[in-house]
Order: sequence, then C-alpha cells, then structure tokens
Amino acid sequence: MRVDADLTFQSLPQGLRVSIGAGGSSLQPMMWMFIAILATFLITRTVTRLIRSGSGAGAGMGNVRIAGVHVHHQVFGILIIIGTGIVLVSATPHGAALDVAAAIFGVGVSLTLDEFALWLHLQDVYWTKEGRKSVDAIFCVLVVTGALIGGAGFLSGRIGTATWWSSVSVLAVDLLLCVICLLKGKVTTGVIGIVVSVVAFVGAVRLAKPGSWWATHRYASRPQRAARAARRYGPRYQERWSRLRDLVAGAPSQDRPS
Repeated sequence: MRVDADLTFQSLPQGLRVSIGAGGSSLQPMMWMFIAILATFLITRTVTRLIRSGSGAGAGMGNVRIAGVHVHHQVFGILIIIGTGIVLVSATPHGAALDVAAAIFGVGVSLTLDEFALWLHLQDVYWTKEGRKSVDAIFCVLVVTGALIGGAGFLSGRIGTATWWSSVSVLAVDLLLCVICLLKGKVTTGVIGIVVSVVAFVGAVRLAKPGSWWATHRYASRPQRAARAARRYGPRYQERWSRLRDLVAGAPSQDRPS
C-alpha cells in the first residue's frame, strides 16, 4: 500500500479517519487497535529496559508501588480492558468514538500481554527465559489483528447457502489443522493459523516439537522421526528465536525469582 506524505484528518466529528493517498482509504478501528498494541508494546519495553538498567531513574522512571506493593503494568492493562469493554457493550460507540475505544482497548491488551508470562506462571518471570512467552503472545496478537485489518473473515455468504457451507467446511479444516499444531507443541503457529490458513497447514504437516503430545505418542515407535525432530528443534533453533526475542524485549537474567 502506497502512503502519501500528506495525511489529512477529515470529518473528525463523524469519525476519526486518516485519509491515505488519493484513493480515499482510511484507518479503521482494527487498524487503530493494531497501532496501539504495537506502539504500547515498544514504549513499555523501552521503559522497562531503562528501569532495569537504572538509566531511567534520572527521568523519573521506576516501578509503581502502592502501599509497598509493586503494581505490575498488566494491572493497568486489565483495568483498561474492563473499562473499554463496558463502554463498547453499553454505549456501542460509532465513528470517532469507536476508533478511540479501539485504540484504548489496544493499549490495555498490550499492557496485559506484555506480562503474559507472569499470569501464566503466577510469578514474576518478566526478565527470565520464561518471560519470553510474553513476546510470543504479543507477536500472535499483532499477526491476528494485522490479518483482520486486511478484511480476513471466518465465514462468508448468507447462512444456509452453498457459499456459507463452503466457508464452514474450510473453517472446520483450518481449526483441525490448528489443533494439530497445538498438539505438536507449536502454540504460536496454532494461534496464527486461525486467521492465516497456510500457516496452520505448514505447521500441521511438519515435524512436532520434542516433548509435545504428538511427539510423545506418535514418535515413540519411530526413533528416526524423533531424532529428526530433536535436530530440527535443537539448541540452534532455540538460540535463533531467542536472539530475536531478546533483540525486541531484552535479554533475560540468569537469576530466577524467589
């Protein structure tokens, strides 16, 4: 998509629309949500890394404490999600109000998922190896919302028509492939595959990760395939993806939380 340099705001009272180029394309609520999630994640990770290094003290950055309790930013994210959800359900906003609500909701989603590993492990693992799961969660949400921006849909046609039944069949096959991905230990692939079918297909036909349900139950009597899976997802594979996560979110510490 070609974006001209001159972005202009039009019809702000009716809707928060940013015109892109001469074609009249505009940013829709899902796009505002996507931008909010991405921007909030990058800002949050920048702030937390500054706090971690100690260089953020001069700018007044520090952990939020209330009555001596360290309040994680996921708490604020949850409160934002709840508040925005109440507004969306009770007021059903339109136009600019809906765009603003979508952006605020995206901020809450980003703050919450940035600490996904904490509420998954029920302990502060933000700067440990387990904390990398938060980066995976954010990545999944960005891919899903990004696909929905392009108009990806699950069902098409009127209910009961041939088109509708065809889309139901495709969706059923896609969900089955996603389940296979999850059984093979490919959680990120399984989630993304819900909206990007080709990802689910590739993940379902390729080798399972060692230790997954699929590998445990189906590779036990097939040592050659188990050995191939071990090589495929060996230390080099883990280091490659961990290097990418650490580049975005910061390298984990060696010490585990007490």
